[in-house]
Amino acid sequence: MHVPDGFFNAVTSISAGVVAAAGVAVCLRGARRELDDRTAPMAGLVAAFVFAVQMLNFPVAAGTSGHLLGGALAAILVGPYTGVLCMAVVLLVQGVFFADGGLTALGVNVTLMGLVTVLAGWGVFKLVTGLARGQVVVAAFLAALVSVPVSALAFTLLFWIGGTAPIDVGTVAAAMGGVHLLIGIGEGLITAATVGAVLAVRPDLVYGAGGLAKPLVLRGADGGDTTVGQPEPAAAAPGALRPFLLGGVGVTLVLAGLVSFFASSSPDGLEAVAEDKGFIDQAADHLFGSWALADYGEVGGIPVGVAGVIGVGLVLVLTGAVAYAARSRNQVKV
Repeated sequence: MHVPDGFFNAVTSISAGVVAAAGVAVCLRGARRELDDRTAPMAGLVAAFVFAVQMLNFPVAAGTSGHLLGGALAAILVGPYTGVLCMAVVLLVQGVFFADGGLTALGVNVTLMGLVTVLAGWGVFKLVTGLARGQVVVAAFLAALVSVPVSALAFTLLFWIGGTAPIDVGTVAAAMGGVHLLIGIGEGLITAATVGAVLAVRPDLVYGAGGLAKPLVLRGADGGDTTVGQPEPAAAAPGALRPFLLGGVGVTLVLAGLVSFFASSSPDGLEAVAEDKGFIDQAADHLFGSWALADYGEVGGIPVGVAGVIGVGLVLVLTGAVAYAARSRNQVKV
């Protein structure tokens, strides 16, 4: 759902940029409560994984595809503040190096695909885990499912306010909401599978699962029950984390470098709706649209897998640098 240049007027683009910048600034400060020397590398891995999986468009309807947005997934794995930072770096790399999402629309994309998806996804996740304590995977599925159509409807509202073409807001909202609900099902399945896999291997690295373990209840000889709070899990030694990170990077590289060749070539939800509703012509040429990596290597004749591996490396390094800069210098609390 990357918004291209030309869809929004200057006032709306600038306003969205201000909102996005303010949101990222708040998250840089808030991420100190989520990041430390051990979890900062996890943020880089999560952002790189989101970048890779976003390349894997899957069919959702006749002639339409969808891909992971990733805001809910990032929030659940590394926290909502850090999740926004991950999404902002992914969108920046996509927009600058791969001409995926407009430069003037970067603020719009960070707002819709970063702030909105994280806020909606994290809100649903906390609500579900509050009602059904311990159901992390179910909550992850529902959080991701809801976050996608919410972001799509936010786009519709924003385009109605400041788009460069007149639209029937009800018709476009129905089209955007409908197709992105289908995409949301795919997003939910990917998110639930990913969160479940990490929970099975390293539950201590799932931020959203922290504190959700049920308290231990001891029954005394007199028949009375005593509730014992769960002890904090011991911090893993740095060496113990390395195999997980290397394995995660390996999986991410396989997805970007090999599986990406099999991604659907059909237009994604936003592009399909824009074509159907007659405002696709508002899209402007990307300033960096002639770069070799544009359209994930298609412009420069670079195999999509090679472009994907380059993108994974860029996102991994940049997000890791941001996470280390934002991390707390206090003692690890895991």
